[in-house]
Amino acid sequence: MTEQQAAQQKLVPAVERAALILDLVAAAKRYPTVSELARETALPKSTVHGLCTTLVQLGLLVRRPDQTYLLGPHLLRWSHAFERQTDVATEFAALWDQTEIDIDSIASLCIPDDTDIVFIAARQVPAFRSFPVRAGMRLPAAFSAAGKAIVACWPDYEIFRAFSGGLPEKLTDRSVASLEELLAEIQEIRTRGVAVEAGQCQADITSFAGAVLDSINRPVAAVMLSVESDKLTDENRQRLEATVSSFALRLSHRLGADVAA
Repeated sequence: MTEQQAAQQKLVPAVERAALILDLVAAAKRYPTVSELARETALPKSTVHGLCTTLVQLGLLVRRPDQTYLLGPHLLRWSHAFERQTDVATEFAALWDQTEIDIDSIASLCIPDDTDIVFIAARQVPAFRSFPVRAGMRLPAAFSAAGKAIVACWPDYEIFRAFSGGLPEKLTDRSVASLEELLAEIQEIRTRGVAVEAGQCQADITSFAGAVLDSINRPVAAVMLSVESDKLTDENRQRLEATVSSFALRLSHRLGADVAA
């Protein structure tokens, strides 16, 4: 059964309402009351009260002395179990096998390691050998699209701290030469949502990357598509950006990220 087919199945109303209440409590800026939850859900106050009472008994909510609610400790057990059972490389492979792309490219999954990125998985077109990817290969995060996508998720003070000793030696004449140049690129990535790197790691290769977030919206990896620069057109450039952005969002969702946030 596909995700779309599963979504089309009729949902159990009580479970759907309980999940909605948990989402509202999680997103609230202050602890909500039954009346506030009833207003937000457009449900009768008695229904919301019954749902909250049940969620409290299950440890999914906690009722505070002032009759407001916060998330309960039982959710932590689910969170820890989810993280134990989730393997980003396995999810990458499963999801990529469902993705159709007719542009010769290499799809890579990279994880951060200090100021480098490390390749841990790839789907490579046999005829595309100008950018060979192998597990364990490293590139400087400052130059690679995958690294830039991850760094763009960091607050500025972390970027300054990580590169306080300067950038690594340039790989090509197009590699960024200063922290100021890198920060300018980071601002553009934050606006576009996709990192694009042309010839900074290898002169004839252009790469597109999107950050992959985990269940607490922390960047844990990046998906990258690499193509030969001389084969890029405006049309397939836009398609590659859209593909890598969509794929990174879907993989983040698989890992439990709040992709809407």
